[in-house]
Amino acid sequence: MHVAAFIAGLLFCLGVALDAFQTIILPRRPTGRFRITRIFIIATWIPWVLMAERITNKKLREQIYSIYGPLSLLLLLLLWALLLILGFGMFYFSMHSPFGDAMMKHANSPLAQFGTDLYVSGTTLFTLGLGDVVPHSLLARAFIIFESGVGLGFVALVIGYLPVLYQAFSHREISVALLDARAGSPPNAAELLRRHAFEGSEEALIDLLEEWERWSAEILESHISYPILCFYRSQHDTQSWLAALVSILDTCALLISVIEGTHSRQAQLTFVMSRHALIDIGEVFEVLERKPGHPRIDPDRLPSKDFYHLCEALGENQLRLCGDPAAAKRLHTIRALYEPHAHGLSEYLRLPLPVWVAPPKVNDQWSLLTRMRTDAATAMKSAGDRTPFFPDEDHG
Repeated sequence: MHVAAFIAGLLFCLGVALDAFQTIILPRRPTGRFRITRIFIIATWIPWVLMAERITNKKLREQIYSIYGPLSLLLLLLLWALLLILGFGMFYFSMHSPFGDAMMKHANSPLAQFGTDLYVSGTTLFTLGLGDVVPHSLLARAFIIFESGVGLGFVALVIGYLPVLYQAFSHREISVALLDARAGSPPNAAELLRRHAFEGSEEALIDLLEEWERWSAEILESHISYPILCFYRSQHDTQSWLAALVSILDTCALLISVIEGTHSRQAQLTFVMSRHALIDIGEVFEVLERKPGHPRIDPDRLPSKDFYHLCEALGENQLRLCGDPAAAKRLHTIRALYEPHAHGLSEYLRLPLPVWVAPPKVNDQWSLLTRMRTDAATAMKSAGDRTPFFPDEDHG
């Protein structure tokens, strides 16, 4: 029994050490199907989704989903600590509990001895140093010193891990929030191209795609190293990192398929980087794994009705897409390169994908500002004045 306890303690401690190393320190995708973090996410996320799906209120359901990311991080750290305490407690138990415990002086049962071992392990890991239990062997003292060092290292890793994680999350969300003014909320490719239909828009569009090419590379690096970031939701329910990424892929697909020019080259570069990020993150959660006899059927994000509205939204570029069967075929081919992965992540993370073209909004900020500029330009043209007039806020 004591030999089995030593082996079990060794497995627990080595498992936590390897999992913490891959999750926190190793700057690449963790490997192994029996990692503690992977098993923990599978065991907690699926029940969490089942619980949230029972909530009929959409806003409350999204709030429940948003809690999982931060809560799972704390629970994972707690799980590591408990497994370390249990592992070292089994080490002490395998030494026949070499401690002098005043409270357990008359208790000689194995269960009482194991309780003392767990108490010593817990106080040692968190470096309490109460001194109410005294080790009676040199080996036990050596293990206590070693566990104290492990405890200090564990606390240091946690202190260093949390700021890095939240810094990566904050950096990701800045670009997601900025996309609200450029592509609407939720973002969509048609709105992004419509808001960039102005003089000099080609250069602005290239700059935007360059920014999102770098953003895609950054989330590829951060979300592969720290997959738990994928569960962190944005501040607003209409925004998400997945919707932003897919809307950029949609935009690049349109630019590559339909519109020729210098921004088409940048669209190819951004598309390749964004698709790389989408696929690699999907592989972390194995979202495209298919069960035998259960083929995956994803909904069509661009049915015939929406394709017609997309043609209308493209303005002068609609003939290049809707009047050219080859362009429409190219768009369909490019969509097949990333949409299955997007659907897989959307279904697993419960993050909705953006539409290709959204219904027009009359009272959103962008429409209001556009009408103000149009009215001012019309008034200036009719009055023959080159200086536009904007009414003071206090006078309407």
